[in-house]
Amino acid sequence: MEKKGEKMEENKMGVMNVNKLLVTMAVPMMISMLIQALYNIVDSIFVAQYSRDGLTAVSLCFPVQSLMIALASGTGVGINSLLSRRLGEKRFEDANKAAENGIFLAVLSTIVVAIIGGLMSEKFFTFFTSTPATIQMGRDYMFICTVFSLGVFMQIVAEKLLQATGKTHLSMVSQMTGAVINIILDPILIFGLLGAPKLGVAGAAIATVAGQWFAMVLAFYLNHRLNHEVKMSFKHFKPSLDVIVDIYRVGIPAIIMQSITSIMTVGMNKILGDDTAISIFGIYFKINSFTFMPVFGLSNALIPIFAYNYGARKRQRIFTAMRTGMIISVAMMAIGTALIIIFPKFFLNMFNADSTMYDMGIPAMRIFPIGFCFAGFCIILISLYQSVEAASFSMIISIIRQLAVILPAAYILKRLWGYPAVWAAIPISEIVATVVCVIIYFYIKRTKLDTIKSKD
Repeated sequence: MEKKGEKMEENKMGVMNVNKLLVTMAVPMMISMLIQALYNIVDSIFVAQYSRDGLTAVSLCFPVQSLMIALASGTGVGINSLLSRRLGEKRFEDANKAAENGIFLAVLSTIVVAIIGGLMSEKFFTFFTSTPATIQMGRDYMFICTVFSLGVFMQIVAEKLLQATGKTHLSMVSQMTGAVINIILDPILIFGLLGAPKLGVAGAAIATVAGQWFAMVLAFYLNHRLNHEVKMSFKHFKPSLDVIVDIYRVGIPAIIMQSITSIMTVGMNKILGDDTAISIFGIYFKINSFTFMPVFGLSNALIPIFAYNYGARKRQRIFTAMRTGMIISVAMMAIGTALIIIFPKFFLNMFNADSTMYDMGIPAMRIFPIGFCFAGFCIILISLYQSVEAASFSMIISIIRQLAVILPAAYILKRLWGYPAVWAAIPISEIVATVVCVIIYFYIKRTKLDTIKSKD
């Protein structure tokens, strides 16, 4: 019985060839993240066809949606990292507790977001604009996305459980299914096709929520039927403070790290102070997701690989995965940079751009991507820090990338030279963050990785 048990305990993250392991885990996640990026863009494309004010409303709501995803994903990263480490250490009961407490935290997060979103939707939009149509459409969009946010929180956590055990292909199935449903429902509900009511921007929000809820149900079904390394039972469940602290030890820095995007977007929208500039900035975030989302998929695949082998004390596998991840990440970022710089008008046309948007948007699209390769380098190192119990350094890098440098630089550049100089704040922040990221890496290598007594 012991030999059989030992064989069942072996996980591919500790034994499979690292490069093959990374490819098999990352490709499904990169595809699913691309689909995620696609349906985020499709929302804005259809809304832009419906109303220019609607596009501004969705762009203004972007930081709120990013904040929700940050809270869900950050908690999921904490669960993923803790669960993978416990599996690497062969502590299977503790791995199950990590999953159960993670679900509990997702439910609590949903309640908080629903209350705040339900009460603050209209006040949020009046802070940025006085255009009545933008306020009304934005209020409706934000209300629906926040009050019915259970889908996004539970979907992300359930998918992190699949990713933590190496079943990224199942996570891909869940994400893609939700995205496809969203894409199909968008035009139907926005424009009132096939006998459906014409709901406009509210229809886009309903399509988004419907996709998230369907993906949530599917992700939990896949966990129940096919993810046998994690066994959840809530019959006698009691929240464990120790497990929650362990989850948030990695999760809170990850939440803060991803929430910074929302704070930065709010700050940039105030600095820009122009509806056209705000729309272009919103379009930029939609477009750059085509480049960033696959890299985030790669990063999500690396986290359980790093964490499992850190827990299993297999040092060389960590370095091999990191090098391969770096090469793939920077290469993808280089391709994305070239496409956006060469074809800026093509991307703007996707959002029904007019001559005013061309005048401001084309120079912006040629400046934004300059820092992409630097960002790709940092994202891989950030995933390493999250996996080896050094997540606070990930938070520091993100604060530098998306807050401490970019907002002061944008303010100063706009005051001195206006547009298009203000857009240069983004690549400047990426370059500064890369320098700091390299310095931190050598500290992590010396204090954590080089001290491992390898079992390779």
